[in-house]
Amino acid sequence: MTRPNLACALVIPDSLLAKEATDILREYSTDLLFNHSIRVYLFAAEQGGQQKLRFDPELLYVAAAFHDLGLIKKFSSQNERFEVDSANVARQFLNAHNIAEDQVQTVWQAIALHTTPGIPKHMRPEIALLNSGVLLDVLGVGFDQFPAELREQIVARYPRKNFKEGFIQEYFAGFAHKPATTYGTVNAGVCERFIPGYQSPNACDLIAASPFPDSAS
Repeated sequence: MTRPNLACALVIPDSLLAKEATDILREYSTDLLFNHSIRVYLFAAEQGGQQKLRFDPELLYVAAAFHDLGLIKKFSSQNERFEVDSANVARQFLNAHNIAEDQVQTVWQAIALHTTPGIPKHMRPEIALLNSGVLLDVLGVGFDQFPAELREQIVARYPRKNFKEGFIQEYFAGFAHKPATTYGTVNAGVCERFIPGYQSPNACDLIAASPFPDSAS
């Protein structure tokens, strides 16, 4: 079935805030991450429309534009999760534009939680949609439920050139220098795959090593 208004569905916000976010993404990101970030927004916005959610397209776009910037060396800290680094960059950007704190917090949470399974879908629409857009573009979650013609047009405009292998390489490179920050996240498995001998801490061992003694029975 042909989907009407495909051209409208391919439009990204054209506000000054969105344009400046795009400029930052283009300046510092790689082509692969740039196309990924725009696809995430377009997928997420369409999903929001399908679900009849009331969301702020500008906030969702900024979240999508900044969500992986923490993988870039310029924005990467030594001891924070890359998602937090990305969220902090977005916070600085939005604060510089005098965006209301509740809106800043929404974007921060959307980015910080975008790789966290099971939680974002229960939160505000912008948070839930960033997560679902990422899941669709990276893992194909919701692939068959997304309009095929629109999906193909989005990918044609923002191509997935060598995306699967290239994304894994760029993704891992973004936190390879701080594998300890991936404990308790899906990224721990990426470190275990690519760092010889690395094994993420096990919660059972951490509980057993607690300095608290058990109480006498």
